[in-house]
Amino acid sequence: MQEKQHPLLRYLMHGSLVSQIMIGLVAGIALTVFAPSAAKSAGLLGSLFISALKAVAPVLVFVLVASSIANHKKGQPTNIRPILVLYLLGTFAAALVAVLMSFAFPTVLTLATHSGDLTPPGGIGEVLKTLLLNVVDNPVNAVLKANFIGILAWAIALGLALRHASETTKQVAHDLSYGVTFIVHVVIRFAPLGIFGLVSSTIAETGFDALYGYAQLLAVLLGSMLLVALVLNPLIVFWKIRRNPFPLVFTCLKESGITAFFTRSSAANIPVNMELCEKLGLHEDTYSVSIPLGATINMAGAAITITVLTLAAVHTLGITVDIPTALLLSVVAAVCACGASGVAGGSLLLIPLACSLFGIPGDIAMQVIAVGFIIGVLQDSAETALNSSTDVLFTAAACIAEEEAQAGAVASAAKA
Repeated sequence: MQEKQHPLLRYLMHGSLVSQIMIGLVAGIALTVFAPSAAKSAGLLGSLFISALKAVAPVLVFVLVASSIANHKKGQPTNIRPILVLYLLGTFAAALVAVLMSFAFPTVLTLATHSGDLTPPGGIGEVLKTLLLNVVDNPVNAVLKANFIGILAWAIALGLALRHASETTKQVAHDLSYGVTFIVHVVIRFAPLGIFGLVSSTIAETGFDALYGYAQLLAVLLGSMLLVALVLNPLIVFWKIRRNPFPLVFTCLKESGITAFFTRSSAANIPVNMELCEKLGLHEDTYSVSIPLGATINMAGAAITITVLTLAAVHTLGITVDIPTALLLSVVAAVCACGASGVAGGSLLLIPLACSLFGIPGDIAMQVIAVGFIIGVLQDSAETALNSSTDVLFTAAACIAEEEAQAGAVASAAKA
């Protein structure tokens, strides 16, 4: 007979991560108020959590990207192309919105690491030079030094090469990605303890004024996501179907976005999205491919998170960003977003890649990730809601446009 698991242990292992992070956040603040000296010592938990993230992030990016490309199935239906265009356009446009919001409401964070040794890039030329040198870095050195641009380049190259490998080899790559993802899940389960240590030590050292920066950062993130959901996406859909887009937009937000907000997983929301596509009368051969594909590459919310948090680090360090560099950041954020993992907080792990464009050290980038986890209770939920609901929205828009084009062609032929 199987031994019954203790309720507390079951909650810690399988309970809601959102509620646990909230408990860690409140406990960290309470410890700072009642025992400031102990709060500083609790910073060790935060340091361990950041170190674990730093260790797992390079391997995660390399394995997931390589496996995803290697296991991509050939012979995708041609009617997926317009949906893919909408996915990429929406993700890039969302990054641009995030850039504009970040410049309109610049956020300065309180970070422990000093930036005296930081040498900011001189402009777009130096940024591109650094980018090219990072791309051709030795793969082992890229993983050891967390050169995420080099890691991404080698992962893409290896994934393309493995597309011609045997099915057994592809399965090994898939199993390896599953194993790494499991490790990430384990690390993320310790987020409440890490957040407890980070919040308590940060507030003990800097005071409660640091929370204002987090509140403003969260406001910029959520404001950007609302702009994309209620302004940008409707404009894209109107451009595609030439009719009032809001009934479709609100249907997707209501029936897909709300569920995704609480599950915080685009992958877990795939069955909900496919059921909604069936309810909307879309073609099964299309949405059965586009919805799982969208859960992987349609990441407007992740692009916003990566862009806003990276520019928050840039503003904190006093680095000047010109327009060409901002556009390059939008492209990099869109590419990074497409590689975001399916676990909670996956987009946060790709922030160092974007930060490396500006010469920001990994230690500072990891602290920015930690800030992301502090606000992640709402940030990651809103991000997933935007990502997942947009999968259905763009699939429906492309299908409606295709049906109307076919109907128009039939009508024209009948008149002729």
